[in-house]
Amino acid sequence: MQNEAKNNPYYSRTDAAKLNVSNDEWFKILSPDLYAIAREAATERPFTGKYNEFDELGEYYCAVCGNHLFRSNQKFMSSCGWPSFFEADKNGVAYKRDSSHGMERIEVVCKRCDSHLGHVFNDGPAPTGARYCMNSISLEFVADSEK
Repeated sequence: MQNEAKNNPYYSRTDAAKLNVSNDEWFKILSPDLYAIAREAATERPFTGKYNEFDELGEYYCAVCGNHLFRSNQKFMSSCGWPSFFEADKNGVAYKRDSSHGMERIEVVCKRCDSHLGHVFNDGPAPTGARYCMNSISLEFVADSEK
């Protein structure tokens, strides 16, 4: 478990119950960087995230609440500057329309805690054609060797 989860009473890799936690409460728990991205939909700079050029086998979880999001075999090198996946855990993510910054996009959020993860685009590889472009800071990786 990352340091982020240590003081987070809502973090769990086994509880999938929907959370209803105020941003004021998240502000007290999360680091400033994670709060800005997860709760205010900021974006980390391209090519700076720890999972951008990362290819270990394992599972990706929400760094805010511990909800399962992706499996490493769904990840691919997209060269866009952020870790990219062609498929997500259907029980792990939800989608919202995002019309910010003069663009029409589909925002990807954690289904359990509603935290911003990134966006999904339709320019990914087969078999789905999707590119889930995620912020590394919103993800927590657990290697298969650690299970």
